[in-house]
Amino acid sequence: MTDNKSSSANPHLVLPVGTQIVTLVDCRDLGGTPARRSGTVGRVTKSPSDSKHSYLISFPDGGEARLYRQEIAIRKHVQAVNFDRVEADFDDQQLRQFIIYKCIVGSKAFGLDLADSDTDVRGIYLPPADLHWSLYGLPEQIENQNNQDCYWELQKFLVLALKANPNVLECLYTPLVEFATPLAEELLASRSRLLSKLVYQTYNGYVLSQFKKLEQDLRNRGEFKWKHVMHLVRLLTSGVTIMKEGLVPVKVAEHRQRLLAIRDGQETWEEVNAWRLELHKEFTLAHEATKLPDRPDYQWANDFLVKARKEMVR
Repeated sequence: MTDNKSSSANPHLVLPVGTQIVTLVDCRDLGGTPARRSGTVGRVTKSPSDSKHSYLISFPDGGEARLYRQEIAIRKHVQAVNFDRVEADFDDQQLRQFIIYKCIVGSKAFGLDLADSDTDVRGIYLPPADLHWSLYGLPEQIENQNNQDCYWELQKFLVLALKANPNVLECLYTPLVEFATPLAEELLASRSRLLSKLVYQTYNGYVLSQFKKLEQDLRNRGEFKWKHVMHLVRLLTSGVTIMKEGLVPVKVAEHRQRLLAIRDGQETWEEVNAWRLELHKEFTLAHEATKLPDRPDYQWANDFLVKARKEMVR
């Protein structure tokens, strides 16, 4: 039992008094009574000053023993489902074989990249039914920070799209698609069903909150990242186009030069903020006149997800 990963998680952490534990070794009470078998439940009644010394453990029958950190496990960790997960189960790396959509977003997709800009890869993965139905469950996303990539599980992706998450909507409309299965192509063909007036709420709310933080940074530290400012303004211009045209513009067009000027610090904060306020007004007018529905097509999204799940049964 001492080989279980959960029992040794963060072994240098000193457990506080009151922590319920499970013994990982046979042990004798301080009074010399017969040995207690490993797996006995107890409670920490005295913690050591560091991880090198023993704990005083009390048991439900009143007995006590002294045990070291490697000889005990936190009870809730022992009872966690993943505690007994077999090593053969799929990890994030293995789940990549179920990727159904892969694309490039970020600066390179916007047309705002520099020579040293990262390549931001996003996409969708669809696990087979037996893994999806598994007791252990599956991660809502798999990612690799070193490679700047992230893949959402299909259901999570759809939920975020229905909520008008900008990052997810840009995945659906980026011109830089690297890989798409027939199922993913079907999703792309119906992507407009996921657009609605919720874009106005989501985009506007995000930009408002972030600009407030930027103003605080300017007051408190006298500076902020102009690249961040550029992308917030870009998001607003995108929102206006979505309301007017019913599609998500990823590659920037007529605003490119001004956005680059903001990134390079060639416009003052007052100029940028004035443009931002103008865009908010334009966004509101476009929202009032838009032909987009109040809500996205939830029924279509649900039917598509069920269809995809059924395909993975086979």
